Amino acid sequence: MRHLGNTVLAFLVLLISSTAWAQTAPKPAGHWALAWSDEFNQADGSSPDPAKWTLEVGGGGWGNHELEYYTDRPENARIEHGHLLITALRQNYTGSDGVTRGYTSARLKTLGKFSVTYGRVEARIKIPRGQGVWPAFWMLGSNIDQVEWPKCGEIDIMESIGREPAVVHGTIHGPGYSGDKGIGAPFSLRHGRFADHYHVFAVEWEPNRIRFYVDRKLYATRTPADLPEGAKWVFDQPFFLLLNFAVGGDWPGFPDSSTQFPQQMLVDYVRVYRRADQ
Repeated sequence: MRHLGNTVLAFLVLLISSTAWAQTAPKPAGHWALAWSDEFNQADGSSPDPAKWTLEVGGGGWGNHELEYYTDRPENARIEHGHLLITALRQNYTGSDGVTRGYTSARLKTLGKFSVTYGRVEARIKIPRGQGVWPAFWMLGSNIDQVEWPKCGEIDIMESIGREPAVVHGTIHGPGYSGDKGIGAPFSLRHGRFADHYHVFAVEWEPNRIRFYVDRKLYATRTPADLPEGAKWVFDQPFFLLLNFAVGGDWPGFPDSSTQFPQQMLVDYVRVYRRADQ
């Protein structure tokens, strides 16, 4: 009962702070026009809008030796008070593929429903914290089924690993610069932890240039000049969006006795802008 009371109180605080922020939130700098968004204003307890998102399902490690099983259950992804809640639970779960994992979570994608080539892509997110947690907001080339990863390209708008509570990372991956050879940069808060408040994570993507932002602060710019010699710039094609909350894996490491569950990744909105003159 104490957990339930704290959860209700937390939602009320989030709702009040989100409403106040929305009333004063400025539009992105520059000449941008909103092209697509999800404000997550559905009924409480409902699943993410199936016209916009697909909930991926599976527990095969997702190429990173992750520990969670991604489900399409409301327990792991649902709408509450105008927010998307992605919840990671510590529980034994066996999927229809016969795979059993000790954690569940959710992973959403817009493949086949929405893609974008160039623009400003942003989300307002309150990330979880704790050793072994790994929330992410990112994009993949829409041709992934034809050319596979990493030839399709990957743009990680925001990744965070629990052992770095004041740091997020923005990274690009492609053929010859993928995995631990991805070209990335960290952004660090001067005070506090990312899990304490919502933050806006964004990229502004143009031909031969991708700029990374946290709360309007530009912290990295990537161009073809950053690639290894002979590597191909693959960021000139449609990309789709992803939101996910992984548990464990090669980069964050595994949860330990200090990691509390359930953990939640809260998303206030996802918005995509295009240049107003395009």
